[in-house]
Amino acid sequence: MTFKPRMTSRLHGITILEDLKWRSWNGIVADVWHVACAAGARGEYVSKDARLFVVLEREGGSSSIRLSPRGANLPPAPPANGMSFVPAEMRLWSQIDQPTRVRHLDLHFNAEILSERLGEDLDPVRLATPRLGFFDERLHGLARLIAQECTAPEEHHDLYGDGLTLALFIDLLRLGRAEPPKQTALASWQLRRAMDFLEENCFRNVRLQELAALTGLSQSYFSHSFKAATGYPPYQWHMRARIGRVQDMLTNSDLSLTEVAMRAGFADQAHFTRVFRSIAGETPAAWRRARRPITIGPARPAGGPSRLGASPLVADVKP
Repeated sequence: MTFKPRMTSRLHGITILEDLKWRSWNGIVADVWHVACAAGARGEYVSKDARLFVVLEREGGSSSIRLSPRGANLPPAPPANGMSFVPAEMRLWSQIDQPTRVRHLDLHFNAEILSERLGEDLDPVRLATPRLGFFDERLHGLARLIAQECTAPEEHHDLYGDGLTLALFIDLLRLGRAEPPKQTALASWQLRRAMDFLEENCFRNVRLQELAALTGLSQSYFSHSFKAATGYPPYQWHMRARIGRVQDMLTNSDLSLTEVAMRAGFADQAHFTRVFRSIAGETPAAWRRARRPITIGPARPAGGPSRLGASPLVADVKP
């Protein structure tokens, strides 16, 4: 299911300074805007979907928001890092008192997809309750990491962004159970199917919903159960499987490092080198020179998933 935010706005005195930077994950779209606002600038906004507005950086005056065109202003958000959760269909008006430059993140949420990901119904009261002009340190930290994913020239694995955005949504709506369920490992057939899929597709990004669909589980349940079985979140295991395949290429071919990086799906050789070193402990060039056949991809023990994950890095140094 492809999610496209449905938002309309009317702006006066607000100029966009940079091209929009955005990313989409499963049920969440993130936009990063950089705008200049003249004194007296104003805006009117309404969206078909719930959203979170986060100020990343602000230079100059503050802004105020109100719930009707001429209504009383709500308390202004903190000047540096205010945030507001706006329910679906809730119309807001903003007013700028002094010339201001703002970088902000908009996160748009598809409640239906997120409910499916979490494997539970979302509380309609929480979804319909606005939180305007507040600040939460943990939410702001997650929002900054998400904004970096939108603007960085080199993206992390899609599963990384999936995890960040879902964690933010869970914290934002204060989702949780009084007694968290025990993290049960995947059944043997589920783990085998997920591993086969990750290995066969190790040179491309894999979405969490693809893995959950293979096992018949919700995305949240699959993610926790996979980690319980392997000791690693799916995206970390996938990246290790990718580096394991890369080591085969380094050992058994004369491809240049640039060619290996491109075939393995990395943005460039520098990105490839950083990821390889973070997992193997040295650069691809040094590893190739030493010809040390270290298996990074987690091995599958005969005993099944309960024995998996103790140490997916198995060294086999040969003279």
